[in-house]
Amino acid sequence: MDPADFSHRILHWFHRHGRKHLPWQQDPTPYRVWVSEIMLQQTQVTTVIPYYQRFMARFPDVRALAEAPEDEVLSHWSGLGYYARARNLQRAARLVCQQHGGEFPRDIDELSALPGIGRSTAGAILSLSSGQRQPILDGNVKRVLARFAAVPGWPGETRVQQRLWELAECYTPADEVAAYTQAMMDLGATVCTRSRPLCEACPLSDACEARQLGRQTEFPGKKPKRALPVRHTRMLLLRHGPDEVLLEKRPPSGIWGGLWGFPECESGVDIAGHVREHFGFSITDVQPWGVVAHGFTHFRLEITPVRATVVATEPRIMDTGRTVWYNLRRPDPRGLAAPVQKLLKVLASDW
Repeated sequence: MDPADFSHRILHWFHRHGRKHLPWQQDPTPYRVWVSEIMLQQTQVTTVIPYYQRFMARFPDVRALAEAPEDEVLSHWSGLGYYARARNLQRAARLVCQQHGGEFPRDIDELSALPGIGRSTAGAILSLSSGQRQPILDGNVKRVLARFAAVPGWPGETRVQQRLWELAECYTPADEVAAYTQAMMDLGATVCTRSRPLCEACPLSDACEARQLGRQTEFPGKKPKRALPVRHTRMLLLRHGPDEVLLEKRPPSGIWGGLWGFPECESGVDIAGHVREHFGFSITDVQPWGVVAHGFTHFRLEITPVRATVVATEPRIMDTGRTVWYNLRRPDPRGLAAPVQKLLKVLASDW
């Protein structure tokens, strides 16, 4: 199909059916678009909207984000998952302030060099906020283009990704770039869906090679399956007094980096001895709970919560800055991983 015809169809569809009232579409500054694009990575629009609104209310511009305490940023991200996104968001905000005077670079290479911003995200920021002609290739756009041209293979493969970038570059118009970019994302999200695509509502249906073959759901190709490894840990739910439980700040890297969680103890290690050695107090009433499973992209984590009561404490636990007695009745804002949030709710209702 001629590129002009392709973009004309997409834009015509968008003006009639596209989404135009999403929060980040109002006053689409580079900062507002950037935050939305990072939140929308691997997360549905309906889930993102309330998080985005709360985030913008607290961090209305890049300087507010750059200067905020990390704990507060992670607190506003709690529940969205993939917490490296939030840490990279703040790192990038600080670099924008330090190296670019608080203004986002308008050069795609400079923008792509910021933490957490790849080629597609940079293209989305520049096209949606300033109309710069930059192709994008997020998951929705990959699906539309892979089906339209019947591109075989998994988009994670270099050759497949290169072919999709060629198509994205070819079809991105010089005019109405912001509308076109939003249209391609909307088309993939609402019409050219992963399963049961609504081909009869698609402006490209008569020229779609996958539809002509009757193999829409075969494109794009699926990632080769492999068995996920399983890891195990024990989370220690250490009660102190009627309302408090011990939380520990996790290292800045690794899973849930920088978030607060329960102390952990490997299987086979004596829990009472571990607590005495690391925190300097004794425990009683040790009660293991049932296993809680939590999935990550590359492995599955099986958590065994172990509840216990603290019988003696020493002040030194409060001196490190990495441990805190968390009040279940008066919780303060801090970044918490999803399984920790769930267990805290159980504890609050049970104690």
